[in-house]
Amino acid sequence: MTGHSEIRFSPSELAFDIDGVVADTMEVFVRLAHGRYGLTYLTKEHLGCYNLYQCLDLEKEVIDDLICLTLDDEHTLQIPPVSDAPEVLTELSRHGPLRFVTARIWPESIIRWLHMTLSEVSANDIKVVATGTPEAKLKVLKDLGVRCFVEDRLETCRMLANEGIQPLVFDQPWNRTFLDDEFPRVRNWSQLRQWVLPRNGELL
Repeated sequence: MTGHSEIRFSPSELAFDIDGVVADTMEVFVRLAHGRYGLTYLTKEHLGCYNLYQCLDLEKEVIDDLICLTLDDEHTLQIPPVSDAPEVLTELSRHGPLRFVTARIWPESIIRWLHMTLSEVSANDIKVVATGTPEAKLKVLKDLGVRCFVEDRLETCRMLANEGIQPLVFDQPWNRTFLDDEFPRVRNWSQLRQWVLPRNGELL
């Protein structure tokens, strides 16, 4: 897609990944790495690829432990939201239900997190599907009739694009290894709001 500055989407066409898009999940990963293993040098900027085993010089057992802790029920509820995500999603919810598709296997804790984070949005207007794998997102999105998906994993974006679903790459350190003209890149939630609700919350 060209002319990214002129991108426009309707809220009814959108769905969202959660971890890395709405939830700043790797903030907890880094915090646990500091407190549990003394890896105080580690920042999110060190997470330069989606596969942490490739970009972190740590033992596999350490990474396994940190991932499991980050995604468990207790720590999921401690994840901070990505800046401006709650405000923009609350605004979008006034135009229809919010749809989230996550590769998590067990969705219960992240659903609770969404209800807490989006406290002004009715629980009936928050739809979450957990697929268990990133690859399974495609069928779910097609079944939902989604035309545009906000995602932080490049491989998922490419899979969706090949099947006619427009990916919007949500900017993170682990997805900055491609040319920005491959897919539109969402730098932050304020920018996404301008693409979807450019007239002070009114639809085009």
